[in-house]
Amino acid sequence: MSTEILDFEEPIAAILKEIEALTVQPHTDALDRQIDSLRRRIDTVRRNLYRSLTPWQRVLVARHPSRPGLTDYIARLFTGFTEIHGDRRYADDHAMMAGFADYHGEPVMVVGHVKGGDTKDKIYRNFGYARPEGYRKALRAMRLAEKFRRPIVVFVDTPAAFPGIESEERGVAEAIAVNLRDMMMLDTPIVVIVSGEGGSGGALGIAVGDRVLMQEFAIYSVIPPEGCAAILWRDAAQKIAAADALKLTAPDLQKAGIIDEIIREPVGGAHNDPAAAAALVDEVVVRVLREVSALDGEARLAARYQKFRGMGRVGIDFVDEGS
Repeated sequence: MSTEILDFEEPIAAILKEIEALTVQPHTDALDRQIDSLRRRIDTVRRNLYRSLTPWQRVLVARHPSRPGLTDYIARLFTGFTEIHGDRRYADDHAMMAGFADYHGEPVMVVGHVKGGDTKDKIYRNFGYARPEGYRKALRAMRLAEKFRRPIVVFVDTPAAFPGIESEERGVAEAIAVNLRDMMMLDTPIVVIVSGEGGSGGALGIAVGDRVLMQEFAIYSVIPPEGCAAILWRDAAQKIAAADALKLTAPDLQKAGIIDEIIREPVGGAHNDPAAAAALVDEVVVRVLREVSALDGEARLAARYQKFRGMGRVGIDFVDEGS
């Protein structure tokens, strides 16, 4: 359970202070009962708060520093993980991780962003901002998965692709574009989970799949709220209004047909109980992966194509150019 309190969780912080004050007093049975009562009250307050989060509050939850990431899910859901390093062109991007593993006794390929844990690790992982070599490494790994007929499980969690000069010099836009094209044609099952922040092309560069799932309090958007506010209002302080306008929450995206299914989170978000969060992810992924794997290659690729071609339709029927 995370001890970091978000701004909207102030009612919980007040109760925690009460508990802290009681724990330093001499131990009695009555004191224990009082502390237990306060802890139950925290659960009730937390449940009520998370039942009606605003879009901006969901952004804060998705960015929580204790929110479980790819390495947490690998440790809890997969066995025998063997990491693949490097894109065979430039370098090994530590913000992107890929490797073979076993999932419920079946071999799979796991790919995803890594934001890092403590400060040193965050710097090492570049805070989850992948460079071109990261996307090329991911595609290299996914092509190996196709070669050995292994399903691919993708975890998306990045603010965006790295926007630095060196990233542009090495062709980050081209790397993402190639991934979009080639993932659409990979002849192996692909299940995508937006597990934290799904930011812009940095997220989409590994998010083409047969099923796109999203955790309940994750976000998925073409631009972060702060960037949207700076462009539209020339005022980053309008980030709360931007978060609402972007429709970046899981319910909004499911309604729009961008994602296929929402994965529930424990009360208080995945950071409040990472083990329970992993169990809920596992419950959905094992079912969806089985459904997708049951399709033959031709049908699966056709459905994947139609899924993404159908996004963004407004009041018109999609007509295949080949018809």
